[in-house]
Amino acid sequence: QVQLREFGGGSVQAGGSLRLSCICSDYTVSRACMAWFRQAPGKEREGIATIDGDGRADYADSVKGRFTISRDNVPNTLYLQMNSLKSDDTAMYYCAAKPGYCRDRPSMSEYDYNYWGQGTQVTVSS
Repeated sequence: QVQLREFGGGSVQAGGSLRLSCICSDYTVSRACMAWFRQAPGKEREGIATIDGDGRADYADSVKGRFTISRDNVPNTLYLQMNSLKSDDTAMYYCAAKPGYCRDRPSMSEYDYNYWGQGTQVTVSS
């Protein structure tokens, strides 16, 4: 069973930065499709950044140019660097993985991911 755990959430003022980390318990996700999702109160969970097995990244329009997703395969860690944070970025942030070698462009749909972390809260005050 693959376990994911997020770190790095917190409270920050608008314009500030945070770096989230997601540690994966299993080496089998080293080339997996991985993603960051977020869910704000009263809203649906949305995919904001994905990365394939070769490190190619994709972003939702809402975070493009401000957030950067990256990964280290040894150890199996996923990152999300968040800059120029806005109050609209306030949400619970989750990492997710779909095991297997990720060759194609990863999905932004939560239904395509098998493993999830517990989430880490990000609060941006204006």
